[in-house]
Amino acid sequence: MRHTWVLTVVCSLLQTGTAFATDPAQKDISSLIAPVIQANNVPGMAATVIQSGEIVRVGAAGVRTRGKLENVTVADRFHIGSDTKAMTAMLCGILVDEGKLKWDQTIGETFPELSKTMDPQYRTVTLEQLLTNRGGAPEQLMKDNLWARVWQQQGTPTEARHFLLTEVTSKPPEAAPGEKFIYSNAGFSIAGHMAEKVTGKSWEDLIRERIFVPLKMTNSGFGAPGTSRKNDQPRGHEASGIAIEPDSKSPPADNPVAIGPAGSVHCSIEDWARFVMVYLPSSKTKLVKPETLTKLQTPVPGPMNYAMGWRVLNNQPWANGPALTHAGSNTMWYAVAWIAPKRDFAVLVACNQANPKACNDAVLAIIGDHFNGAKK
Repeated sequence: MRHTWVLTVVCSLLQTGTAFATDPAQKDISSLIAPVIQANNVPGMAATVIQSGEIVRVGAAGVRTRGKLENVTVADRFHIGSDTKAMTAMLCGILVDEGKLKWDQTIGETFPELSKTMDPQYRTVTLEQLLTNRGGAPEQLMKDNLWARVWQQQGTPTEARHFLLTEVTSKPPEAAPGEKFIYSNAGFSIAGHMAEKVTGKSWEDLIRERIFVPLKMTNSGFGAPGTSRKNDQPRGHEASGIAIEPDSKSPPADNPVAIGPAGSVHCSIEDWARFVMVYLPSSKTKLVKPETLTKLQTPVPGPMNYAMGWRVLNNQPWANGPALTHAGSNTMWYAVAWIAPKRDFAVLVACNQANPKACNDAVLAIIGDHFNGAKK
């Protein structure tokens, strides 16, 4: 699920100052992504455009499984990997607004039962630092064979996350809290586990109750989507092109549930749009207070300029201000989002093979057509 930023080509197009379609009609964009699928040799893809609080353009093309006939549809579910991080951050924002969490709440005060085994530096790490990748949590979990041991965990997802928390915090952080950006799935997992601790509910149940239900995301869930041997949903594909069944253990169809809050959501492209729409000013559903929404989008200054689940690109002419972007992959899927809050606009693309170039080629094609469509 290592995040890779693929920005250069996208930014070069967006910086051109292309005209913005003022009131685009609902339009099928399947024809825009079909040639991208062919050019990049990926199985399938779905995409959507959000404008002024509405899903105005949507499309899907390609097949659910390479070598099989069933076509991808706009209702199909795609794994969005690390784009889940923004949902975990939003959940934490909801709980902050309710007084159940605080941005400056530390790991130590949330889990006092671990005080004897927790490294003193980790005791001071705050929720905000975890959600901005500034908590010192490791990027990789290979040390002391932790990754393999996480896979071996039995019990509930919450218990698996508690095991991860215990193991990670028993060693010193990779950097002093607050000092260095380290992209960390473990850090987001710990933040999600803090939400579990203060509510007594699993992260999965909290995401369903606080995000999926109010946003009417009825076509969403966790892990690899679909039913094995039915081809009822898109399959993730390895780089070699081999399709992976959703119950596959070797290779695994998804990452372990211990890091679920960092990247385990799957959803239809329209369901994902309903979540992303919350970040736009015309959103009809307000999950958090205005000041909380602002905080979720405010980056910690630095090389990555990372907010809570978003990289923020400041002063983008095409966006009339900042642009938010993030991508996600569990190595078998790829999904990317671009948001321009000042333009009240966003574009989302998801693919059932981990191919960043294919997704960004689709972004270019869709934005180019959408921004210049009014001139044609």
